[in-house]
Amino acid sequence: MSNDVKIVKRQVEGIRISVGSILLVLACTFLIILATFVQFNVTHFVLPKGLFQGKNLLFNDYIFTYKFIPQIPVVMFVGAFLGRKYGLISIILYIVLGLFIIPVFAIGGGPLYILEYGFGYIMAYIPAVFLADTILNNGFSIKNIIKATVAGVLTIHLIGVLYMLFIASIRHEGIVFMQSWIYAQSGLKILYDIIFSFIALFATRYLKILLWFYM
Repeated sequence: MSNDVKIVKRQVEGIRISVGSILLVLACTFLIILATFVQFNVTHFVLPKGLFQGKNLLFNDYIFTYKFIPQIPVVMFVGAFLGRKYGLISIILYIVLGLFIIPVFAIGGGPLYILEYGFGYIMAYIPAVFLADTILNNGFSIKNIIKATVAGVLTIHLIGVLYMLFIASIRHEGIVFMQSWIYAQSGLKILYDIIFSFIALFATRYLKILLWFYM
C-alpha cells in the first residue's frame, strides 16, 4: 500500500497547472474558509474531578462536550491531499483573500488583521503544511501520518502562541490575559486538532488513490 501511495503522490504532484488542478485548489481554499465558520460538538466520557473527592456524581458529570472548529484538520488535509505545491498555493490564496479581498478569517479580515492575536495560527499553516508534506513524501504509512500530524499541529500552535505573545507584549497585556488566551486557543484544542488531523490524513491516503484511478 505504501508503495502505491508513493506512486500516486508523485503522479498527482507531477501534474502541470491545468483547469482541473486550479479547480481543486479553489475547492480546497473554499473548504478552508468553510471550516473557519463551522463548529460542532465533540462529546465523550471523562473522569470528573469529584470522582476522587467522594462527591455524589450524576451521569452528566461523566460527559464532556467540546465545541470544536475543524480548520486545522482541514488545513492538514488540504496540504496532504493536494501535495506541497498546490497545498501551499491553496493556503496562500486563503491568506491573500483574507488580508486583501474578502473577510474570510474568523473575526474579519483586511491588512490590519496581522495585528490580531490569532493571525499567527493562520500564518503558521504554511510551515506546518510544508513540514507535514516533507514527512509524507516518504509514504503514507501510519508512522509517517502520526509524525506529520504531530509535527504539523504543534507547529501551528507553537507559532500561534509565540505570535500572540508578541502582539500581547506590544499592547502591554497582562500575564493573566495571556494565560487565559493560550488556554482557550491552544489548551485542550491541541489534543482534538491532533486526533482529527490524524483522521484527515489517514483518509487522504485513500482519497489520493481514488483520485489517481479516476484521472
